[in-house]
Amino acid sequence: MSILQEDMELANGVKIPTLGLGTWKSHNDTAPQAVEDAIGVGYRHIDSARVYRNEEGVGQGLRASGVPRDQVFVTTKVPEDLKTYDEVVECIDESLRRLGLDYIDLLLIHGPSPWPPQPEDEGKTYFDENVAVWQAMQEACHDGKLRSIGVSNFEIPDLQNLIDRCEVAPMVNQIEVRIGYPEIELTKFCQAHGIVVEAYSPIGTGMLLGNPDIEAVAEKYGVTLPQLCIRYTLQRGCVSLPKSIHREYMIENAQVDFEISDEDMALLDAIDIPPEDD
Repeated sequence: MSILQEDMELANGVKIPTLGLGTWKSHNDTAPQAVEDAIGVGYRHIDSARVYRNEEGVGQGLRASGVPRDQVFVTTKVPEDLKTYDEVVECIDESLRRLGLDYIDLLLIHGPSPWPPQPEDEGKTYFDENVAVWQAMQEACHDGKLRSIGVSNFEIPDLQNLIDRCEVAPMVNQIEVRIGYPEIELTKFCQAHGIVVEAYSPIGTGMLLGNPDIEAVAEKYGVTLPQLCIRYTLQRGCVSLPKSIHREYMIENAQVDFEISDEDMALLDAIDIPPEDD
């Protein structure tokens, strides 16, 4: 079975395709063709966000694909600086309008606190604010505007806050997981609590390209470095969200039906390449 036909089940029973198309830095004018191409080669999971400023373009691509709405899983995100109930109610309706959809399959809180952080944010948890945001999302889910809800870039205390204080626990945490930055503790916490981990930037926004240690493992399996990186996140139990606007790379990124040995996974786990802003 192709990875494009595989899915995972969220805590509420909704199925999420295991491989998706990331659209970060896909501008509104290039997103329509990228989304249409991705769906055309078999992708059924498209990841967007309000701050990407491409929701309209994503919606155009969905409609141009000709594939029925219920066959494509669409994600978008509430900006991390919207931290009140009323702001989020309005944001959900606006995202639906921009996408041109009657419902969104997955809505995420893009971050636990506003980004970039400000001096006055030092030591502030935003726990109460995130509960208010979550309440608006829970109600939109109940009203049929959303099929599932989750978070992005949340650490364990941020997740525990929602688990402890809200009726519905997060179903997804979209975080950076990749070779060189496996986020093993956070991933284990999520999986232990029934939270599906989505790995964005599985190729490290290009920073892993040309790495000799990773290249050597890729060569061993007769695959490209991006294919190895994507496969790594899948074997970590994650949904993987590689980004591309090029049809040929979309096809290549889905050709990952090989298995990395336990020995080579351990070798890749030991590589340390932290994010550039760390």
